[in-house]
Amino acid sequence: MSSPRLAVVGIHGHGTNHVRTALELTRAGRAELCAVVDPREPDPDHPAHGAGTPWYPTLGDLLSADDAVRPDVVVLCTPIPTHLPLARAAMEAGMDVLLEKPTTASLAELTELVAVTERTGRSCQVGFQTFGSHALPAVSELVARGEIGDVVGFGAVGTWVRDAAYWARAPWAGRRRLDGRDVVDGVVTNPLAHAVATALRIGGVTRAEDVAWVDTDLYRANPIEADDTSSVRVTAADGTRYGFGLTLCAAERTRARVLVLGTAGEIELFYESDRLVLRSDRLTLDKTYGRTSLLEDLLEVRADDDPQRRLLCDVRDTGAFMRVLEAVRTGPDPRPMPDELVTWVGEGDARHPVVSDVADWCEQVARRQQTFSELGAPWTR
Repeated sequence: MSSPRLAVVGIHGHGTNHVRTALELTRAGRAELCAVVDPREPDPDHPAHGAGTPWYPTLGDLLSADDAVRPDVVVLCTPIPTHLPLARAAMEAGMDVLLEKPTTASLAELTELVAVTERTGRSCQVGFQTFGSHALPAVSELVARGEIGDVVGFGAVGTWVRDAAYWARAPWAGRRRLDGRDVVDGVVTNPLAHAVATALRIGGVTRAEDVAWVDTDLYRANPIEADDTSSVRVTAADGTRYGFGLTLCAAERTRARVLVLGTAGEIELFYESDRLVLRSDRLTLDKTYGRTSLLEDLLEVRADDDPQRRLLCDVRDTGAFMRVLEAVRTGPDPRPMPDELVTWVGEGDARHPVVSDVADWCEQVARRQQTFSELGAPWTR
């Protein structure tokens, strides 16, 4: 049986990593990178150029090419508003899709995308890489064993730094809408989206109907439309609460963490490195786990005869995260931070804002499942 043919759409920025992964699979004989797609042709130092991979400016150009370069699987790493139309075109052409997060620009678009998968019978894996972490089932097992007692809440803390160059990297960066279309690019829905999706997944909240309510409290220190410092509380259908304290305006970048809080201890998951730390009344554990590539998982599911085998991050399992994105999309515009609480550091493209004590406030949001406003953070007054 011949190796499945892969195409990567959107090959610059993060897309370069997908190209490298596809080339590694090609060298291992597990797949064949047959084409790359981007309006901008790969330059001489791009890995796709060095491999001599055929280039097409649009997905339409690739789909109308001859069968020799027609892919079986398409990786989409493109601007958020293009996710639905490109994924739909690929699946209607008979291809399976690995789609970068966030899934779509609205909950309605997610519903339409799920309908496309059901109509075409194609697979759509979404690029929440943490869903492939072997630490996630380990957390679930520890909770099920009662190692931290009864779970009283979940949280996530993300205190990162993003400079002016980050917000200038693309026309859609930091926008809520662009040219009349939803973009919803902000700390909750893009750079720290993994924190939200992973915490919900650990708690068993994956589908849209698993979420009862979402409270958002959104702010911005940068001169952008979107939020760069936000608190979110999700109340699940079973009443469990999830608190997310997230910022791109910290004094220094720290490792993002998911918290599982219990009556007899807590679990911290440093999801970027798949490190799990358990502290309880009777046990301490610090262990780093492996991770399954979502692209490899998609290829394996394609080749598996078992119809019951599921993707690690099936598009349907991003519904809960999309409820959060929808609350951000439809909520009030982020409020600007008071000037006296923001210190600007650096110059030129490296210039970035630091919000006073923001890391401490984000920690409180995660641990207490309360918003900045409820906690009385100074920028909310």
